[in-house]
Amino acid sequence: MTRILALDQGTTGSTALVIDGRGQIVSRAYAEFTQHYPRPGWVEHDAAEIRDVTFRVAAQALQAVGGEVPDAVGITNQRETVLLWDRASGEPVGRAIVWQDRRTADLCRELKREGREEWVRARTGLVLDPYFSATKLAWMLESDPELRRRAEAGELAAGTIDSWLVWTLTGGAVHATDPTNAARTLLYDIHAGAWSDELLDLFGVPRATLPEVRPSAGDFGVVSPEAPGAGAPIAGIAGDQQAALFGQGCWEPGRAKSTYGTGAFLLMHTGAEPVESDNGLLTTVACDARGGPAYALEGSIFIAGAAIQWLRDELGVIDAAAETEALARSLEDNAGVYLVPAFAGLGAPHWHADARGMVVGLTRGSGRAHLARAALEAMAYGTREVLEAMEADAGRRAPSLAVDGGASSNGWFVEFLAGTLDIPVLRPPQIETTALGAAGLAGIGAGVWPDGDAFLEARGEFERFEATQEPATRAANWRGWRRAVAAAVAWANA
Repeated sequence: MTRILALDQGTTGSTALVIDGRGQIVSRAYAEFTQHYPRPGWVEHDAAEIRDVTFRVAAQALQAVGGEVPDAVGITNQRETVLLWDRASGEPVGRAIVWQDRRTADLCRELKREGREEWVRARTGLVLDPYFSATKLAWMLESDPELRRRAEAGELAAGTIDSWLVWTLTGGAVHATDPTNAARTLLYDIHAGAWSDELLDLFGVPRATLPEVRPSAGDFGVVSPEAPGAGAPIAGIAGDQQAALFGQGCWEPGRAKSTYGTGAFLLMHTGAEPVESDNGLLTTVACDARGGPAYALEGSIFIAGAAIQWLRDELGVIDAAAETEALARSLEDNAGVYLVPAFAGLGAPHWHADARGMVVGLTRGSGRAHLARAALEAMAYGTREVLEAMEADAGRRAPSLAVDGGASSNGWFVEFLAGTLDIPVLRPPQIETTALGAAGLAGIGAGVWPDGDAFLEARGEFERFEATQEPATRAANWRGWRRAVAAAVAWANA
């Protein structure tokens, strides 16, 4: 019986799933790990703790199905988080710097003032921002001359969390990553499909520290006897959002997915050629149907599910997120109430860092149901803004949108989203598509499935939500949203 171990290493915890040959989850284990905030704006993880926690949940998930060696291991991970470790001892030389960390903002501003951003973007598809890995590595090496000396001597290894897990799972035998993770470092030329000497020079990162880049569905070594799943091939890796894109079956140009968590991440597959964005989106590497390199456009909504948490934790208008569905259904319409959840500024396609949250259209009759509905509607409107920007850049209309993440379990939201977008919305049989994408890539890499289509067919039918909203209602809702966003921007600019 087919068993694939999928390791989903996230920002706050690690999940291990065992997937069978039908793409069904047969066991699961999860554990959190410590978040470190040594200074304002700094976010760090103990990579040794990540290793230990990930190994523990992997062992638990495997034990739950008899402890047999899995046919393959797949890894998906928080992207952009980066660390250095000692090649001889296999131990980190300091904490990992997390993707949320902002300590390198000054370096990014300096490079922008030097006119480097367009040059960097042309090679990487990314912008100069502390979000990405290169400036984090530069900071580590500049902050400690001894680390710089050891890195240049080849004594240290650098990598994102996927390559750290590969190293630890193989007992140090393999130092490798995949293109979807490499493409998030600001060190990888997405057109050449290789580390760039020019970018390495710009950020001062020695090539000797970097992992080998291998196909997402490929050979990443064999799990060592000391690690859970000993003897299994590691056969698939992708960064979390690209893994979700693959897990949703989006490997043809124009196919798009949206993952709803604290924020929302939208990716649209653009095929074998990268598409440059004129609308504030990122160009990134994705996977084709066999796990080979392809390209996608990516846009982020900073606040999605976090707005529901705000209603629960700060305002106390709901006790649980699940209440929002019934509250939204209790209203015939939004009565002109809109929530612009710009609690951390506006992301794509606006990119207005100083914008702040705003509720507009309140009357004496407005209540908790209106706020709950407005928070759900805001996710739909934000999705439309990003998807329209993608369609403009790609020159094609998305035929549908696949959804996953917590909010996708809310039936009212998914129905409203389809109406707002005026295209079908597809919800998969299991919404844990990030881990499932990693499992699919690993299964293809190990020969369990010949390609993504076979993997998707094994998983079963997606639930389809059609766009039933009246055109006049859709237009009126959209006008209201645009007015609300304009008000939030005007407030910030006043």
